[in-house]
Amino acid sequence: MKIIVPMAGIGSRLRPHTLTVPKPLTVIAGKPIVQRLVEDIAAVIDEKIDEIAFIIGPAKKGFPADTSARLLQIADELGAKGTVYIQDEALGTAHALYCAKDSLSGPCVVAYADTLFKADFKLDTKADGAIWVKKVADPSAFGVVKLENGVIKDFIEKPKDFVSDLAIIGIYYFKDGDKVRDEIQYLIDNNLRENNEYQLTNVLETLKRDGAKFVPGTVATWMDCGKKDPTVDTNKQVLEFEFKAGNNLVSADVVLENSEIIQPCYVGKNVLLKNAKIGPYVSIGENSVVENTTIINSLIQTNVVISNAKLDNAMIGNHVKYDGNFTSVSIGDYTELTS
Repeated sequence: MKIIVPMAGIGSRLRPHTLTVPKPLTVIAGKPIVQRLVEDIAAVIDEKIDEIAFIIGPAKKGFPADTSARLLQIADELGAKGTVYIQDEALGTAHALYCAKDSLSGPCVVAYADTLFKADFKLDTKADGAIWVKKVADPSAFGVVKLENGVIKDFIEKPKDFVSDLAIIGIYYFKDGDKVRDEIQYLIDNNLRENNEYQLTNVLETLKRDGAKFVPGTVATWMDCGKKDPTVDTNKQVLEFEFKAGNNLVSADVVLENSEIIQPCYVGKNVLLKNAKIGPYVSIGENSVVENTTIINSLIQTNVVISNAKLDNAMIGNHVKYDGNFTSVSIGDYTELTS
């Protein structure tokens, strides 16, 4: 089984945090988003992962030089071969997959790295394909699937009238990746675009018309990492999942001086908490110092110095120095707000 992760978008909605770190490598509760994504997929597949292929953007679009090395390490930690491809130009979801055509073969899962999920189903690898979906209150904002006898009969993009409340979350299983590759090749060879892009939905429609049967994989929780507030909320949900699973995410070498950690929290290595109250639902990255501060429901990255603050619903990047009384903030890497 292979996992293919298109992640070439620049993550403009999460700026300033994505100016120095690609969105899928943003750390949530101690792990990059993309690492949590492939781990959760591996749990649903329940099969050996042979290869994880990542499709990233070029350096000129903000992808740091060490991006490939970090992604290859994630694959290695899952016992899989890692491969990195470059999408030089954003020409749609199908085009992104085509950039990884050398890996698009056999059974594979395609996961667009914008979301995290929790699911209690196991993938039926005997099906021609599966599409991960989540019931939503307002399906008009999403692409949805329509079912008939448990099989997906139609894909509808942002329906104005109600046809289904099963929203597509951007994760797909294909029993035969070669057929997907060939259909994308046909789109590109014949320049078949929608809104000037090659779309995966056109491939799905063709495969379905040719007899492929797709089944839904309904997830229990769908977490968004597109903007600052949803990302902070995703951090909260992940911390709660980890805590309920009995996982202690507070490093053993954290120094507490007249300080308190209210679980669930993630606190990385070499962190000093002095006259601080942290939690619940707080992540603090390694090599950070927090002093005379209260923090709840916030996502703090690495090498941060925070003092004299009261933070709630905050997202603070790497190498930040912050001293103040603001509350709901969004601060990018290498920023200083001090008196």
